[in-house]
Amino acid sequence: MENIESKVVVLTGASSGIGKATAKLLAQQGAKVVLAARREDRLKEIVGEIVQAGGEASPFKADVVSPEDMKKLAEFALTKYGRIDVLVNNAGIMPVSRLNELRVHEWDQMIDVNIKGVLYGIAAVLPSMRERQSGHIINVASVAGHTVSPASAVYSATKFAVRAITEGLRQEESASSRIRATVISPGITETELMNTVTSPEVQAMAAHLKDMSIPPERIAGAIAYAIDMPEDAGVNEIVIRPTLQSM
Repeated sequence: MENIESKVVVLTGASSGIGKATAKLLAQQGAKVVLAARREDRLKEIVGEIVQAGGEASPFKADVVSPEDMKKLAEFALTKYGRIDVLVNNAGIMPVSRLNELRVHEWDQMIDVNIKGVLYGIAAVLPSMRERQSGHIINVASVAGHTVSPASAVYSATKFAVRAITEGLRQEESASSRIRATVISPGITETELMNTVTSPEVQAMAAHLKDMSIPPERIAGAIAYAIDMPEDAGVNEIVIRPTLQSM
């Protein structure tokens, strides 16, 4: 993956799951990675593992629901490395439940993290990418952004929104500023997402899904593939599911 080497990549939600796997893989391929999340201790641990393996990485504590945090994250990367080649908007939560449970606070949380967090990330990096006439923004959605199932209404709405935002970004920026936009839609993956579910009914429904889940390294590989594509071509969308997943 020669096109990944030396690229500066900023990743949100990097303290576990897909973010952690992606940071490690990109660092192995020679990228300079900036890991962002709320759990600073986890970030430092992962950065230590990357550095010990010969990679280059930096931690930055940030909450994607804060536009100020995201702006500071971008400023940190620009100060340290002089540019941002790729942003991976990976942070997300999934406290799914049926609408009649009226978990309004959880609806708000999903909208804040899954939609606003993506927008704040874009806002933080877009000016510098436009100035350089180069860049790549990768947004992690979900297969739930392609189909709706019982209990997924709000979560699916947020991931449909991520797909719409990514396509709008592609149309606005690809020709004018050569900024590429990619949306990655994972299926059932071994992450901490289910830890955010508080609905007993959904917890019971989801218990059997663990048997078919794929490791986060599979999604990391898809992200790396999109980044590695030569700059005259854009991988706009990837859907990656476990072979056993039908929906």
